[in-house]
Amino acid sequence: MAAVHDRPVHTREFRVRRTQNWLVLGLTYAAMYMARYNFPLANKALSDTYGWDKAQVGTIISMATLLYGVAALFNGPIADRLGGRRAMLIGACGAFVFNLMFGLGAYLGVLGTGPLLLGYLATTWTLNMYFQSYSALALIKVNSGWFHVHERGVFSAIFGSVIQSGRFLVFLLLATPFVIALPWQWRFFIPAGIVAMMAFFTFLVVQDSPKEAGLGDFDPQDATSGETEKITLSYVARRVFTNPVTITIAVAEFCTGLVRQGFEHWFPRYMQEVQHLNLDSPIFQRNALVIVAAGILGAFIAGYMSDWVFGHRRPPVAFVGYALQIASLAVVWRAPSMEAVIVAFVVNSMAISMVHSMLSGTASMDFGGKRAAATAAGLFDGMQYVGGSFVGFGMGWLLERFGWGVWGPSMIGFAGVGAVLMLFLWNARPRGGTHAQRGSASAH
Repeated sequence: MAAVHDRPVHTREFRVRRTQNWLVLGLTYAAMYMARYNFPLANKALSDTYGWDKAQVGTIISMATLLYGVAALFNGPIADRLGGRRAMLIGACGAFVFNLMFGLGAYLGVLGTGPLLLGYLATTWTLNMYFQSYSALALIKVNSGWFHVHERGVFSAIFGSVIQSGRFLVFLLLATPFVIALPWQWRFFIPAGIVAMMAFFTFLVVQDSPKEAGLGDFDPQDATSGETEKITLSYVARRVFTNPVTITIAVAEFCTGLVRQGFEHWFPRYMQEVQHLNLDSPIFQRNALVIVAAGILGAFIAGYMSDWVFGHRRPPVAFVGYALQIASLAVVWRAPSMEAVIVAFVVNSMAISMVHSMLSGTASMDFGGKRAAATAAGLFDGMQYVGGSFVGFGMGWLLERFGWGVWGPSMIGFAGVGAVLMLFLWNARPRGGTHAQRGSASAH
């Protein structure tokens, strides 16, 4: 076994099997992501079809996003107990069912087009988001057992790329002229089918650890290395919820959620209403894909900066991401031209990806450790979505009352708070081993 400060040396068999594992699991997560961020492409269509204003559509976003955040807090310990493979299968099955049911709402004429239908759609989308909350926890839980702490910055690039590939699928498959020409419900039927297919491959291929794949024991040398206490709900809660570093990251992720969800849920509608671009227009599609590519680039920049520039520290990279968000949102606020806004969108997507991949994707493995990674991911991802829940009804109400001019500045302050918190954690690293002081941050 490699020493704590040495880079691990893996056999070819290990590398091949790990690639199979995270590729299938990652594509399943991308499909889940597609079945979550298909909603923004139906945002305006719901208003046009049923006469609902932004606040009413935003109610669906708020209910679903809030439950995702709360559920992630509780499902993290469950995923640590069940294992990531089972957690992903549970999440995928639920996402398949409730995307299908959401789309079927278009055919339930007995509900009319008013409050009953709105309530049905809000309920089914909220249930979809409950099961979606298992997906990131499962991905991180599984990969915490396959990646050494010195490889996890690069893993964050993989994690971020997987997320962006889900967004890519949204625009590649759901924003094509053919699908846009179909009724809005097909933007939910198609992702449901893809999730079902990937859940089947996850069942066939994915294993929770190298040992379960027949490759023997593997120690990632993270915050729980050397610990032998039974993995119970009280154990993982104690590991994560009493750690000042993880609590600080959770507060920062609350801010991340307001910026990320505020941007991702509303930018397609912004382009439709302010820049007067249709979703199937070449300009929208081309630049939407550039935004996705920027997210992938941001994940790789973050991963390599973390491992090679900042000595495996995650907060400095997140600080850079927050700073770029502030600059980008300032440009969106002033909106000097459509070209400048598009550039700002691209940079903002890159910056959000940098922060998300570092904190939810990598710091959760570092400070939760292999044994409590899902609980830490649940805390970080959950707080991000609790924050994001404010940009559904709240953002819709702001936009109805004050117009699109408040969109950019409403998010800037939260990015600033996140940046300040990362300064406090600048030198934070996990301490592994049975004698580590839980929750301490060390500087080297």
